Amino acid sequence: MSRLDIKPTGVERFFGEEEIIVSKTDLNGKITYANQTFLKVAGYEENEVIGKPHSMIRHPDMPACVFKLLWDTISQGNEIFAYVVNLCKNGDHYWVFAHVTPTFNSSGDIIGYHSNRRTPTAKSIAHVKDLYARLRSEELKHPDKRSGLQASYSLLCSLLKDKNLEYEEFIWHI
Repeated sequence: MSRLDIKPTGVERFFGEEEIIVSKTDLNGKITYANQTFLKVAGYEENEVIGKPHSMIRHPDMPACVFKLLWDTISQGNEIFAYVVNLCKNGDHYWVFAHVTPTFNSSGDIIGYHSNRRTPTAKSIAHVKDLYARLRSEELKHPDKRSGLQASYSLLCSLLKDKNLEYEEFIWHI
C-alpha cells in the first residue's frame, strides 16, 4: 500500500507529552528503525515500515519545501527542527515537533539520519497550519511538482526575510 492510496480522514491522533517517536533512516531516507511509539501512533507493524521510504507517512497537506529545507540541512551535516503533519496507515493524521540529525560514523561521514519527535503545542500548530496552507497552496498553483516546490521554497524564504528571521529562529519563535 502506497501513501498515495491512503485518503486522509481528517481525524487527528495524539500521543502523550512523555512519549517520543523515534525513527532512523539510511542516506536515502529508507527506514532502518522505528520505535514502538512510532508504530503505535502511525498504525503500522514494524515489518510494514522497515526498508520503506520515510515519506510513506507524509501527509498531502505537508508542503514539499519544508522537506527540501530539511534534506538540504541534514545532508550538510546539520540538525533541524520542524513541525510536521504525518499520515497514519488508516488516513488519520498527527502533528509532531521533529528534531532531525545526521548520524556519523567514526570517520565523520554521514551514514544515516535520526529523528526524535515530540508532541507540539496547540498554539504552535495553529501558527504552522496557516503557513503550511499558504505554502501548499503556492505549490498547487504550478503545473508540475518541481516548479511548485521552487515557488513555495521562494515564498518561504521571502516570508522569513520579511520577518528578519532564519528558519530555526522562526521555529523557536512559534
